[in-house]
Amino acid sequence: MRLVLPVRLPRARATVAAVAAALLLFTGMPSAHAEPSGPPKMADGFGLTQTDSVSGSATNFVVTVKTAQVAGEHRIRILLPDDYSANPAKRYPVLYFLHGASDDPGNPRLAYPALLAAKSMITVIPDGGHRGWYSNWLDQETAAGAQNWENFHIDQVIPFIDANLRTIAAKKGRAVAGLSMGGFGSLHYAQAHPELFSQVGAFSGADDLSRDHAVMRAAVVATLTNIGAPLCGSGDPTCSLNFGPTVSSDAIFGTPYPILDADWRWNEADPSTHMDRLAGMGISLYTGDGGGNPANPEFWVRSAAQHAKEHLDALGYPYHYVDYGNGSGWGNCDGGHDYNCWAQDLVDFVPRVEAAFASA
Repeated sequence: MRLVLPVRLPRARATVAAVAAALLLFTGMPSAHAEPSGPPKMADGFGLTQTDSVSGSATNFVVTVKTAQVAGEHRIRILLPDDYSANPAKRYPVLYFLHGASDDPGNPRLAYPALLAAKSMITVIPDGGHRGWYSNWLDQETAAGAQNWENFHIDQVIPFIDANLRTIAAKKGRAVAGLSMGGFGSLHYAQAHPELFSQVGAFSGADDLSRDHAVMRAAVVATLTNIGAPLCGSGDPTCSLNFGPTVSSDAIFGTPYPILDADWRWNEADPSTHMDRLAGMGISLYTGDGGGNPANPEFWVRSAAQHAKEHLDALGYPYHYVDYGNGSGWGNCDGGHDYNCWAQDLVDFVPRVEAAFASA
């Protein structure tokens, strides 16, 4: 379905699939079962070792793990439907929801009301780091330590979830969506691993990292060098300007500067010019206009979303596109790069992705 609201702006591992299939024969890791009094038991595996007890309720809990792929400890928030423990024979599709910069799944605000209200799917919110950018960094020798976020999520978190919970461990039973930095992550993962996901959504995402959108590149560089937060995407009302140890602007994708095609890795990672890789998926893009204020990150996000839309139009792909402008009529949204707008995006997105899962 294609929904286009008025827009006024200037132009500005296949190995995982094998692992998922093998889960049906996997007997070394017992399936988790939720007790009404608390969260389910989760067993280590796929390179993930739990470092703390599972905390939270039976339907909203956090697992803390360590992995050799990414330095430090990492939280994974899991939201289960209310009927999960009452239907031990039922399997559920999974939405992987990717957070923004300077956030952490330990933040309870990431359990947005619309996600908590989901009736027929599991939501998994994995740690993406304060500025991990859902990628395997080119430079693994920085002060930040190992930074293989894509390996962590695709090769470890997904099979870990499929082994521990009653999921539909197939493309038709997985969606990926995210906000801000996580919007880039969702498009990147769907484009790099189309065999894994049937639905993709980006809310105020960094949809364009091409050399034609220097501001979006500058936002990524700012998170690496700690020089500001032009694309901060936190569930908290305010966003920290400290994204971790200062690293080089070249740490993730090499040099961002378009000299003699030296920035080719940025262009390869750019979602907007690779929308053809989403063939057959349900695609949803959301953006506001930042109140028309260039000082608001959403002002620049809007043009990135528009560029992605233009590529979809050229391909003739169906999609769901919402430009809510200044937020009038879009819940409590003010058109900015903030919690209230993303909360309303999810009010629109969650029922549609659940319906898509049901019809698959």
